[in-house]
Amino acid sequence: MTNPVLVEVTRGDVVESRHRGMIAVVDGGGAVAYAAGDIEAAVFPRSACKAIQALPFVESGAADAFGFGDREIAFSASSHSGEDGHVELAGQMLASAGCGVDDLECGAHWSFQQKVLIHQARTREEPDALCNNCSGKHSGFICACVHQGIDPKGYAGYDHPLQAEIRAAMEDVTGAPVGRDLCGIDGCNIPTYAVPLKALAQGFAKLATGEGLSPDRAKAANRILSACMAEPWYVAGTRRACTELMSLSPGKIFAKTGAEGVFCAVLPEKGLGIALKCEDGTTRAAEAMVAAVLARFIDDAAIAAKLSDMAATKLRNWNGTDVGAVRAVLPN
Repeated sequence: MTNPVLVEVTRGDVVESRHRGMIAVVDGGGAVAYAAGDIEAAVFPRSACKAIQALPFVESGAADAFGFGDREIAFSASSHSGEDGHVELAGQMLASAGCGVDDLECGAHWSFQQKVLIHQARTREEPDALCNNCSGKHSGFICACVHQGIDPKGYAGYDHPLQAEIRAAMEDVTGAPVGRDLCGIDGCNIPTYAVPLKALAQGFAKLATGEGLSPDRAKAANRILSACMAEPWYVAGTRRACTELMSLSPGKIFAKTGAEGVFCAVLPEKGLGIALKCEDGTTRAAEAMVAAVLARFIDDAAIAAKLSDMAATKLRNWNGTDVGAVRAVLPN
């Protein structure tokens, strides 16, 4: 099927660009509350599913064993901007496990955020793996290995015991089979699995409600979501969409972006999971889409109005002149 246009980019009164995509809003039992496009299509969640990937870190007892709280748990499910506080926390988590930057297998890169990048360039010769936007997740991986007595070397590989734990968690939460035939390699070097968008949305609903999960997994899932909502800056960073969405209504919105136009979110009080993808992989469109969907389902009128504003952001030129907008145009 042809996916519908869900976001328009205007210049003046003319639509200059259009973004097609898919959206699934599902409860823990699999009932669809809203759908647009082909929600049975398999997508790579990329970093949007880090809350699922963090389950072994919490379930194994590693987070408690190392004395970690909400900050570290949120950071284990993060795609951070590489700000000083992010880099420092990654180093501290690794040190708690007797490890260091050389144990990370995620690679190194400069920040994707311009202001942070400029600061990094002024204060360091080159980035190291602590600066990687996935270093929080990888630090959690290493801590989980050390706590369980598993050699962390090679932890990013498909056949490593930790990846087997993550794979099992992904299957359990989403209900979708994953394996080598559905596997790709993510930007941070770990396996990523293509799953149906509807299954991904249902999985996030289950993280919130615990429906269909074991008591221990449900408890760990609730703890991860709660930590992210309590410490949203450690999930992303300054002026980042995930952080701003969760800061709008603390404890009532969970949101996590992924590469190539993916976004997942949860409305815990409603037991609804949201998964979406901009078909062409554009982040600006995915951010407008998730804000619009959240605005549609959240009960607080004031928060819904703020979300609607985020779903229709102004475009300005270098002189600060309003020239158009990026606006969600979701079907009813």
